[in-house]
Amino acid sequence: MRTSLRAVVGAALAAVTMVALTPAPASAASLTMLGADVSSLQRTLDLGGKYYTAAGAQADPYDILKGAGANYMRLRVWNNPASGYNNKAKVLQQAKAIKAKGLKLLVDFHYSDTWADPGKQYPPAAWSSHTLAQLQTDVYNYTYDVCTALKSQGTTPDSVQIGNEINVGMLWPVGKVTNSNFAPLASLLKSGYNATKACNSGTQVMIHTADADSDANARWFYDGIKAQGVTWDITALSYYCMWHGTLANLYNVIADVKSRYGKPVVVVETAYMYTTANADGQTNSIPGTTTCDGQPATKAGQGTEFTWIQNTARNAGAIGVFYWEPTWYAITGNGWDPANINGTGDGWDNMATFDATGKFNSYVKWTA
Repeated sequence: MRTSLRAVVGAALAAVTMVALTPAPASAASLTMLGADVSSLQRTLDLGGKYYTAAGAQADPYDILKGAGANYMRLRVWNNPASGYNNKAKVLQQAKAIKAKGLKLLVDFHYSDTWADPGKQYPPAAWSSHTLAQLQTDVYNYTYDVCTALKSQGTTPDSVQIGNEINVGMLWPVGKVTNSNFAPLASLLKSGYNATKACNSGTQVMIHTADADSDANARWFYDGIKAQGVTWDITALSYYCMWHGTLANLYNVIADVKSRYGKPVVVVETAYMYTTANADGQTNSIPGTTTCDGQPATKAGQGTEFTWIQNTARNAGAIGVFYWEPTWYAITGNGWDPANINGTGDGWDNMATFDATGKFNSYVKWTA
């Protein structure tokens, strides 16, 4: 019994390694969207934070990321956050810097004044009492307004997300999927899609869930919106190995949703720790004990795990991988809570690709 169990475990680990490390088959897509979510970056820069190459030379963080292979930046947009960051004005400002570097832009609409994720999808305060019909208009008008403002300044978004990690809907409770009723959510997604295309027909629309952990959940969600006539251009997933399972599972989910819906797939969020240390008073969101795939919480381990995630995604047929918040190293005043940005810290500092001194991890590379 013990020998059989060891053999099963060994075979499973070998399968994960094979998926992560084998070269992409000839039919596999290359990764054309090599991304980084840099939503917290403007606040760091405004506070005087500095960024350095792996060799220790001070440099523009966009140049450092681009030099490591990134070609696409992602920005979240909140409607009216108390912090005054990640709002329309700041996204417009940051979009100029991104496009000036020759990088592409993905705008991530949360449709909230704060974080939206699988466990919370709070509507903006200004929309909190609105009916479904009103919310449809809200989503259309807000999406169109932000998109056209970006377009007017010459920074048209290349892609947008209509919602962030909307596993069971957005704009709760009205847009929450209850008893598998996707109709309310579908109407909101259609509003966002139509607004985006009215702004710029070439902007790609993503529908984003954190369902890389479960093919059954992914099918339930995307089957549900498809049955309601929702149109989208790219299927977007989040994958954090400590929450979403093995690389083999990631491979299977990507391959299935690509085949099932006939659309390109992008992992729009992933990350891995480079240290077990905590650089500030805020508890790390992911403690150093939750490592994956035998990779230690070191700079080399971070680089290897990110490479394996990219290899897995590519081999499964995905076209892109985004690292989430690689520039968010601990800077006093750049806290996680928009309602208390000065009084909270950064729970992501051990997951950033820049260390506590702002120095880039040379092991991290984006590869096509």
